[in-house]
Amino acid sequence: MRKRDHNLLANAASLLICGLLAGVVVAAAAFPAVAMSGLAAKAAGDAFGKLPDELTVKRSPQISYLYAADGKTPLATMYDENRRELPFEEIPEVVRKAVLAAEDQKFYEHNGVDALGIARAFVANKQAGTVQQGASTLTMQFVRLSISYSADTAQEVVDATEDTTKRKVREMRYAMAIEQRMTKDEILAGYINTAYFGNRAYGIYAAAKVYFDKEPKALTAAEAAFLAALVKFPGDYNASTGTGKDIAIGRRDYVLQEMVGTGALTQAEADLSKKEELKVVGKVTPNGCVQTGNPSWGFFCDYFQRWWNKQEVFGATAYDRERALKSGGFRIVTTLDPTVQLAMKKNVDKRRTTKDAEALMLAAVEPGTGYVRGLAVNRVFSIDDSKNLLSSDPAKKRKGIKGSRPNTTNPLLTGGDGFTGYQAGSAFKIFSIVAALEKGYPLATTIDAKDKFVTNFPISGKDANCGGYYCAKNASGKGYGPLNMWEAFGASINTFFVPLAIMAGVQNTVNAAKKMGITFHDEPGTNQDDFYYSNHADQWGAFVLGVSATTPLELANAYATLVADGKYCEPTPVVSIHDSKGNKLAVGDPRCSQVIKTDVARAATDAARCPGGDRSAYNDCNGRTTNQASRGIVGKPIMGKTGTTDGSKSVTLTLSTRQLTISGFLTDPDYAHNGGMSHSIVNPAVQYALRDAMKGKPTMQFAKPSKKIADGDQVSIPNVECKPVAEAKSILKNRGFEVSVAPEEVASKCPKGTVAGTTPSGRTIKGGVVVIQVSNGSGAGTPGNPPGPGTGGGPGNGGNGNRGFLDWLLPAVFITGRETIGG
Repeated sequence: MRKRDHNLLANAASLLICGLLAGVVVAAAAFPAVAMSGLAAKAAGDAFGKLPDELTVKRSPQISYLYAADGKTPLATMYDENRRELPFEEIPEVVRKAVLAAEDQKFYEHNGVDALGIARAFVANKQAGTVQQGASTLTMQFVRLSISYSADTAQEVVDATEDTTKRKVREMRYAMAIEQRMTKDEILAGYINTAYFGNRAYGIYAAAKVYFDKEPKALTAAEAAFLAALVKFPGDYNASTGTGKDIAIGRRDYVLQEMVGTGALTQAEADLSKKEELKVVGKVTPNGCVQTGNPSWGFFCDYFQRWWNKQEVFGATAYDRERALKSGGFRIVTTLDPTVQLAMKKNVDKRRTTKDAEALMLAAVEPGTGYVRGLAVNRVFSIDDSKNLLSSDPAKKRKGIKGSRPNTTNPLLTGGDGFTGYQAGSAFKIFSIVAALEKGYPLATTIDAKDKFVTNFPISGKDANCGGYYCAKNASGKGYGPLNMWEAFGASINTFFVPLAIMAGVQNTVNAAKKMGITFHDEPGTNQDDFYYSNHADQWGAFVLGVSATTPLELANAYATLVADGKYCEPTPVVSIHDSKGNKLAVGDPRCSQVIKTDVARAATDAARCPGGDRSAYNDCNGRTTNQASRGIVGKPIMGKTGTTDGSKSVTLTLSTRQLTISGFLTDPDYAHNGGMSHSIVNPAVQYALRDAMKGKPTMQFAKPSKKIADGDQVSIPNVECKPVAEAKSILKNRGFEVSVAPEEVASKCPKGTVAGTTPSGRTIKGGVVVIQVSNGSGAGTPGNPPGPGTGGGPGNGGNGNRGFLDWLLPAVFITGRETIGG
């Protein structure tokens, strides 16, 4: 219906009558003896005239809906008031007519105030001595609701709802003003969308869902009449059983009969509706992350809410942003993939229970978008910790303090509220590869990986080793000879990556981690000063061994950045956000930028194919660190890396296909000093979760890096077989190679003490490391290809560029002294 043209005389008459009646009402309340005097009427009329003509009608709070990535699966609902507004045309006619029959049968006839109705109600109530009849029109009730939602203080809410003559006078004036600028249809829709129906249901949409678990368009006349009856008495009817149900049916039947009087129903239709059984579902709409559609989605939902509370577009403070979420009527499609989430949760639950102290945490990210596809852990997202077990922290346990199992709302997988994460071990070695590649060192760069590597970083205290200098040692306690990046990463050799990080620059190595999304925090009262050292990284010799704290989500996204050809995307829980009017908000769009050169990212990815048993594009993998070949389990090309900290206080595995990256951590979040964590738990959880999540998805190969960044400049190695060691060293150094001598002699036909051969032999990278093998004179072995601790020759066995070995040792500086055993 279009806005009506109001007759000025009719409006003036209504205003005069209302003013006079208001005077009568006020006077009757204060001075019964002069209730009809002109003085009283004039006094009230003056007060009435001082009221503003306009009322600011604010939009009432609306529920926000969260959906999974398919845009259909309900994830969670967020609200202060359970309400979803519908436009007038989407409110079923039977609902409109039921509400009018119950509340205001002359709604389309008056101008906001039913003057005769007020007079009639006044007389009836005075005669009865109590309130027997109401006089508020539907427009006046809408005014009352609008004033409540426009209130800025609690007292204004009280003033808007208390049963006083002053309130009634104000409602009349505002009602007439609203009817000047809103159509009847707009007012009716506003009222039906705003009214409270009991059981935390505001508006007809929520009421239909709560009471009958259906949308308004599916309501029958009987159901519509029942809901219309609730508006006047919300919460008074317990329609489940007993007398409450009888009263509810009686009130419903009353409204049905009134609908006959207004012509909305025939008597036959009403009689038939009265016979309809009242089946109230009583399904209260869940609210918040503790009531998600699936119990395992709580941690993802919480991550979403924490993300939302950081977006300044939704308000100046976190409180304002939370209020916006719970009242803004947003439609939010999240990134949660139920298939991925189920695959991860199933494999977590198969290996750990909610009562285990160790938390098995899996986070999944989509490369190239930053979409967080799932978060799974062997914990229950719940605020009820009444039955939680005592903390595994001995100090807290002695005090009877409970831990975070089985129930917690701590952001274990994503960080926040003081949770900075856990050490990731050798997974951080990937950052030295990136930094070295950016510095110009190819994947074929070789380093003589000895049993230990002594730096020039002084160290003191209980962590002192190697004569007061920090040194890296291998978990096996042995050396491995010349290795390139493929081989060293596949076998996770500490004494390769510490010097590699020094070659690339430790600060550059840390900066690579930063670019790929690793954040650093200081923890007061501990020696975990990651933020400080991240900005003074030349003092951080052990960084590359994974001594810094991170979260499963951060680590997964860092590896996903490489898979996405160096494009970093901020982790996000949303695909799209639409406001209550259907407008798409840009805040929900991916936030990506190119942080690593494409060829560098592809080369680092190629090296990362080795640890899981895959083959690089150049077939230079030799060894793996996973207890089973991850490539065979997942069944698709993969990249990734394990990690183990000192004492196995935390163990990790990150694996990725082109389409999905999953990072798994196993540690005790309540007491990080507990050791003994096992890769036999975390590795299969990640491997089989990725396998299950990738079922039905196409096989996609990783892009091949350029030959230049893989092999660098290859040159021939002179044949120095059977020459004296000193002469051989001179020849090789004159060709620009870094030369070292193997500590143990090998079987060879060459005379004892002479050169049996070199590792590598044939060709290697220009300026690379060449190790001389010394003959024991036994006559065994084959000249030119002697056995040794290295992995043999070939085009992949390169050197360390043009930098001299002694140049690796930077000026003496202090370091933290923390190291991991690798893995």
